[in-house]
Amino acid sequence: MRGRLMLLASVLAAILVTVATVVVLLLVEPKLSKAEALKTGGLSGGAVVALYALWLNDRRRRTEEARHELESDKVADERFARSVEMLGHEADQVRVGALHALAGLTGSAPRYKQTVLDVLCAYLRRPFDHPGYDSLYSGDPDKLPRTRSDEELASSDREREVRRTAQRLITDLLPFGMDQDPTRYHLDLTGANLEYFRLSGRRIGRLTARRANFYGITMVNELDASKPTLLSGAVFHGRVSAADARFDGGLSLQDTTFAGEFDVRGAEVSTFLHLSADLPKPTTGVLTVMPGTGMRIAPPEGWKLAGAYQVQQRPGGGADGRPGHDDRLRDRPAVHADEPDQLRLERERLRHERDAESEPDEVQQ
Repeated sequence: MRGRLMLLASVLAAILVTVATVVVLLLVEPKLSKAEALKTGGLSGGAVVALYALWLNDRRRRTEEARHELESDKVADERFARSVEMLGHEADQVRVGALHALAGLTGSAPRYKQTVLDVLCAYLRRPFDHPGYDSLYSGDPDKLPRTRSDEELASSDREREVRRTAQRLITDLLPFGMDQDPTRYHLDLTGANLEYFRLSGRRIGRLTARRANFYGITMVNELDASKPTLLSGAVFHGRVSAADARFDGGLSLQDTTFAGEFDVRGAEVSTFLHLSADLPKPTTGVLTVMPGTGMRIAPPEGWKLAGAYQVQQRPGGGADGRPGHDDRLRDRPAVHADEPDQLRLERERLRHERDAESEPDEVQQ
């Protein structure tokens, strides 16, 4: 109905424009022939009809684009649902295919990327054990001897490869290098068993890996984490390389256990830092603590730190375990009115600290 009214209006407008053009031309140019005036008026009326046709085509194009986008979203939703369902398949090759299908979905539907990362992390959080995780081989599970007759080990190896695929896809989906994706994606690997975990050069938001087990060499060189990196209770069974990493959102190593070397050459931490009393064996390099970084307890003896930090008291107890002040800012330097940048940075740091304090097992002693 609306289209018919628009068509009728355009025809009437074309007639009116044609008549008005002819009348104006005859009045302004008396010497102009009526044939020429009618020809010019007809061209003016035709222009109105042409404009209506252009508007109609544009409307149809936008309608088709909206319908196509709706169909694409529907197809993406169906692909996602089928892929998640296949993750429960008994055959390991089907599960690997489902993982790749989920990762491929993010190319045509970028809105799914965080959701896909959540699903991959959830798969890695599933309970899993492997003979290579025994203390004798936990630093390098690939050194576990294999026999052809060990069917149980072969079954574990197949699931292990599926999990390694999930880890690799997580790494591939995160932005790095020249990737222009500005989104900071979050990873939740709480309690997961991870092998040869790699996040080198990636840009992420929050990394949560409480009570996770890291087997083999863990590589997070040049990692750029804008939100808190929470590793409380995690166990690194092998070497950890975090050279040139940036933990701008803070780093918690509360009760973290290191069985091997911890390489922190060129690494920087901001906002807050909580170190484990279990020192890495050994620590390579010096961890740089940026100005304004808060620590809830004094760093345990043996940690190599450079830069500036401040041991902060919290309500109900000081950094040394004795009762402290209720005013969390009482022991901090005053911010003067002529220091707007310092005030802004202080407020930003406090906001990050509140984010960290929302994780109770990370901030309480």
